[in-house]
Amino acid sequence: MMKETWTAGRLLEVSGSYWQTCALHAGVKQGIFTALGGSSLSAEDVARETSSSLRGTTALLNALTAMGLLMREDDHYRNTHESRMHLDGGSEVYIGHMILHHHHLMESWAKLPVAVKGGRPIRKRSTFRNREIRESFLMGMFNLASRLAPRIVRDVDLTGRRHLLDLGGGPGTYAIHFCRRYAGLRATVFDLKTTRPFAMKTIRRFGLEDRIAFRAGNYLEDDLGEGYDAAWLSHILHGEGPEDCRKIVAGAAAALEPGGILIVHEFILNDAKDGPLHPALFSLNMLLGTPEGRSYSEAEIRDMLAAAGLRDIRRLPFQAPNDSGLIAGRK
Repeated sequence: MMKETWTAGRLLEVSGSYWQTCALHAGVKQGIFTALGGSSLSAEDVARETSSSLRGTTALLNALTAMGLLMREDDHYRNTHESRMHLDGGSEVYIGHMILHHHHLMESWAKLPVAVKGGRPIRKRSTFRNREIRESFLMGMFNLASRLAPRIVRDVDLTGRRHLLDLGGGPGTYAIHFCRRYAGLRATVFDLKTTRPFAMKTIRRFGLEDRIAFRAGNYLEDDLGEGYDAAWLSHILHGEGPEDCRKIVAGAAAALEPGGILIVHEFILNDAKDGPLHPALFSLNMLLGTPEGRSYSEAEIRDMLAAAGLRDIRRLPFQAPNDSGLIAGRK
């Protein structure tokens, strides 16, 4: 890892970088990129389309143009190729849900010193009952997973497996991609009942409702079912403390048939826990949002799998740009 040179200029650049972040969030939140679509519109047109003030819309359009997210010709604005691809709500590869999820996290991140001092979360669990916040989170996870899943399913061999448990599977993105790759595989997405509408909508969109079922429950308290020969645990351990993580892994392992495989997908810290950068910062995000959650090291995850009685524990040759990785074990 290259060492950062922290000049005064670089420190101030990082300190003020949230201005661009907030401008991007506002552009997505106000539907600026979607309103523009493939058209060239004036500030008055965009303000009218987004039910926003002319002053605020003009300032935001100019800032987004300065950032390189829009192009301006005379008094008209239009999307760049990249903005239309990723930020227009009509695009098949829209990532705006994830950006809105980041937007909803901003209020708590501004209170990080309070969380560090007290050691307790800032975000209230009740905020997740808000449909907009819940949808941006779940569909944001879909945005991210949809970009990673095609790579992951090539690196995780489920040849001959019949029934996959996608534990805490949210909208079912990974179950969908595994089933699309392996014609003989069926899957069960296990998640909270509030997730069911989003999961079933996504599963039906891919025409897989005959092969992917949804089972509602709390993975710390409820029966996971049985008869699985593969279990996929993607980004659920970081939301819990070490004791509950061991309980989750043990429960998933118990639901496997002999010879079944369990795969953990997580942001993985080095064993000193001082890097890589994204997993280290993600631990702060978990401090803000959970009583005990954090990123875990490879050694810690290996220990969880071993404690559940799994063997042949190994790290798979996959690493995402955000330093997520895969660790697998066999029952």
